[in-house]
Amino acid sequence: MRKRFLITLMLIIISLLFAACSQKPKFKIDYQKYKLKNGLTVIIHEDHSDPIASVAVVYHVGSNREKVGKTGFAHLFEHMMFQESQDVGQDQFFKKIQEAGGTLNGFTFKDGTGYYEIVPNNALEMALWLESDRMGFLLSTVTQEAFINQQDVVQNEKRQSYDNRPYGQTRYVIDKLLYPPSHPYNWQVIGSMEDLSNASLKDVHDFHEKWYIPNNATLVVAGDFDLKQAKEWIEKYFGEIQRGKDVTDMKPVPVTLSETKRAYHEDNFAKSPELNMVFPTVEQYNKDSYALDLMGSLISDGKKAPLYKVIVEEEKLAPSVSAYQNSGEIAGSFKIRVRAFPKKKLSDVEKAIKKAFKMFEEKKFTEKDLDRIKAKTETRFYNGISSILGKSFQLAFYDEFAGSPDFISQDLQNKLNVTSGDIWRVYNKYIKDKNFVLTSFVPKGEVELAAENSELFPIKEESITKAQKNIAKNNGFKVEKIPTKFDRSIEPKKGPDPVLKNLDIWQTKLSNGIKVNGIKNSELPLVQFSITLRGGMVLDDPKKIGAANLMTDIMMEGTKNKTPLELEEAIDELGSSISMYTTKEAIVLNGNCLASKFNETFSLAKEILLEPRWDKKEFERIKKETIEIINRQSFNPSAIASNVFNKLVYGKDNILSNSTLGTKESVKSTSVEDLKNYYAKNFSPSVTSINVVGDVSENNAISVFKELENWQAKTVDFPELKMPEAHEKATLCFVDFPNAKQSQIRIGNLGLAFNDLDYYKAVVMNYKLGGSFNGILNMILREEKGYTYGARSGFYGTEYPGKFTASSAVRSNTTLESVKIFRDEIKKYREGISDEDMEFTKHALIKSNARRFETLGALLRMLNQISRYELPTDYIKRQEKIIKSMTTEEHKALAQQYLHPDRMYYLVVGDAATQFGPLKKLGFDEVYLLDKDGNIVK
Repeated sequence: MRKRFLITLMLIIISLLFAACSQKPKFKIDYQKYKLKNGLTVIIHEDHSDPIASVAVVYHVGSNREKVGKTGFAHLFEHMMFQESQDVGQDQFFKKIQEAGGTLNGFTFKDGTGYYEIVPNNALEMALWLESDRMGFLLSTVTQEAFINQQDVVQNEKRQSYDNRPYGQTRYVIDKLLYPPSHPYNWQVIGSMEDLSNASLKDVHDFHEKWYIPNNATLVVAGDFDLKQAKEWIEKYFGEIQRGKDVTDMKPVPVTLSETKRAYHEDNFAKSPELNMVFPTVEQYNKDSYALDLMGSLISDGKKAPLYKVIVEEEKLAPSVSAYQNSGEIAGSFKIRVRAFPKKKLSDVEKAIKKAFKMFEEKKFTEKDLDRIKAKTETRFYNGISSILGKSFQLAFYDEFAGSPDFISQDLQNKLNVTSGDIWRVYNKYIKDKNFVLTSFVPKGEVELAAENSELFPIKEESITKAQKNIAKNNGFKVEKIPTKFDRSIEPKKGPDPVLKNLDIWQTKLSNGIKVNGIKNSELPLVQFSITLRGGMVLDDPKKIGAANLMTDIMMEGTKNKTPLELEEAIDELGSSISMYTTKEAIVLNGNCLASKFNETFSLAKEILLEPRWDKKEFERIKKETIEIINRQSFNPSAIASNVFNKLVYGKDNILSNSTLGTKESVKSTSVEDLKNYYAKNFSPSVTSINVVGDVSENNAISVFKELENWQAKTVDFPELKMPEAHEKATLCFVDFPNAKQSQIRIGNLGLAFNDLDYYKAVVMNYKLGGSFNGILNMILREEKGYTYGARSGFYGTEYPGKFTASSAVRSNTTLESVKIFRDEIKKYREGISDEDMEFTKHALIKSNARRFETLGALLRMLNQISRYELPTDYIKRQEKIIKSMTTEEHKALAQQYLHPDRMYYLVVGDAATQFGPLKKLGFDEVYLLDKDGNIVK
């Protein structure tokens, strides 16, 4: 959960840094800013477009505030602050917010820590109460026991994000080489598990008292509320929190390299070698950082970019290449990353990078190239502020790290002001002939692929049989209760549930049968649309699985009248984005653009759809890239678990058991003619729908879409998919992944189709089991036992019967007990839930609808569901009726009908040498050892 948010947040930040508009008035977000007496900066932004509100807090403390030997504290507190506080009970933060229909999360990075809640507007006071209690009244609950529990959770996060995945240690190695041991960027945000184990409880308390204080934080409240009332609540809940000692902002600590450093690491999980070339540069908001940003795009993005042309097209060393500037508060770096094809020598990749630099210097770039990069940024900028949470964190970050929320305008202008001369200056200053860090991550046993003159970088690996036991020191430290001015244990009452705005959905059908749905939304000058064709992988020839996926890739490589480069530039010049992808049951073309560019963007989409180029040169490259993706997935434990589980549930003869990518053999055997045949048979208005949302009227949208009416309809034949008989045994299947630090667990069976009358009821029934953070499975496996970073369960149906799946990645030496907990808790869930849990489920699901349709993306997803499953436009209200009417008796009946732990597949991908034997003693009806393709190992 935290990772998904952090990725989204970083995309927003990147979009802002890349943002630049043609000469227009500076953009400004309206807000009020003031300070409380304790030093807390408060920013308030009113947005009455949806009945929701957000609370966001940014603390100016990340891993860069830690010291050598005492790392990981900032990230630890990200976890600790979700557990309990003095006036909010254990695990109640998630429960209370979810029951109110909201969501919450947090994140830590090198320079800061953030927390947020998004709630229906009637729960704003509650959110402020919760957020203030963990700001001012947390430490009385940070006991030795709580400390140890969250150390276990952090360790599991480390295994999942660093130790048990390909290239997971890359950032660790780079930072150790780039920054000296005393530099605050030398260690990872997650910190050292040894440091946390050696820390005393007093160390942890001292860190919190120094940094998690009101005068080192910015609070942003945004959304739909009464301004006077919101200010009163802020003063009530945050005003009494004690000010801490004064905090000084960090000064830039740039680094230089006196020599080039070259290191390699043998990666247990990597299938292909990876090279990183990293140059030390400058911190954020430094004038040079803006030019370095644009230089990264010029040198690597698109078919004209030198790195792409040399590494991907000419020498065919890798499927892609990236280069970008990464600026933090106190230092920065420019990074080039190439994940090569198998068996390619990284010395050749290094030479190719240097050849691309020479090409960059000799062929240079044009002002048009620079303008094209800038053209996209206005669209990206508006997308970045489409939610109140996006606006909240933008305001908070600029306030904490740039001194004022108004810096948003200056940041944009700084990017706009970058000239060609600036780019050549920073290239010569930081890149050309400069020292760098070079890392080679190579598959285990393939040291010969590492770049020349590289030295082994030692990484201490955890024993999977003797996982590190965290023992925090107390040393007699006493945890004292914190005094308050009023009884904070009384939860604020919520106001009346907000009235959801009516969505004015318009619907029509073009003369050739294309169904069209739309919603006009003029909050931002943006339009998003999708063109969806039913079919996708299910229409593949069984011997050519992956053809549909190859086709959506090749269709983005030029049109009948545009070369691949010309199409790419035509889209970029509009500042738009167009993409295509294949699912198991559909082919989708998505578009995103400024409203003023909608007509031109859709014309390009039409050209892509109706006039494919079938470029053979690009097709061969795409095939090679696809095979490489398949290769990499074959060494990813999570991907292996998902692919094998599909084969178990659907049976190998059912096309749904396959990945949309296909297999190496099927991709190799597919020709351009195969794609043309698929296109001729299966592309038709009769299976097509268009959905559009944004700042475009119904009449304008229809007039544009009518450009497709000359497209002739035909009948598309869909195969009848035979579903397997219900599984009647408890079957253990184990895939060996030697020395895995975690075991990937998938448990379940064939479920329901989306349009099954019981499907949504089953979704509601599962919610308390594993449909949220507060689900029973997550509370036991993560919060109580500390075995995992997260555990979930759910029904996932489409046009065809989907799966019921319970899943997690657990510490290897807890595999046996984790599987047993899954089995026993699913069995226990069949006995029914309490009235209290039933009410929690109802409130959480119904009230969350208030924030369900805030962004254009959310609205588009709703329209896509309406068209895909032929739902009534008021299907959300119908779902609410299902939730409201569900009784505990019906809930129990549904659980007994659809949850059968004695008839499920239990799949584990992990270390067979240590985990398979114990699992066999759990009394399964069938036990199999499988290979990574799901075949029985005899």
